[in-house]
Amino acid sequence: MLTKKALFLDRDGVINANFGYVHRPEDCVFIDGIHDLLATAKDLGYFITVITNQAGIGRGYYSEAAFHAFMNWMNTQLREQLDAIYFCPYHAEHGIGSYKKVSLERKPEPGMLFRAIQDHGLDPSKSLIIGDSDKDMEAAAKAKIATRLLLSDQHTQTPCTHIDSLEEALSYL
Repeated sequence: MLTKKALFLDRDGVINANFGYVHRPEDCVFIDGIHDLLATAKDLGYFITVITNQAGIGRGYYSEAAFHAFMNWMNTQLREQLDAIYFCPYHAEHGIGSYKKVSLERKPEPGMLFRAIQDHGLDPSKSLIIGDSDKDMEAAAKAKIATRLLLSDQHTQTPCTHIDSLEEALSYL
């Protein structure tokens, strides 16, 4: 039964600054307002889930083990607020070896969202996502996530609400 409300977050560009393939603590800069957003969401009973494409793994820039170690470090820095982390290492064009494939988990496909919804009994109609790209918004629309917030001035074909800061996102929780 789908009963829990969720806050879905893209990682690069929403939780941390997107410098391209961030996978080491020394390269991580948290986006202003992320700590307050996570604490408020937790206080309001949201299940907090990261949904992130990680083509850097597929391209051979870093390993899955390095990704997991970085995410463990990140979650510690974020006061253990992240309840689940889903990632897609595959890339249809630039992946290497077994990572070179089309995947329904890679945004803009909704596979990671569907898996999180099923794994944790999350209700898309009570949930929201914050992303920084049209791919995030498209995946969320396909998964029927009720509230879609785009932290970017990027143009998108997918209906969503543009926000300028994570502080602004607080009013949607």
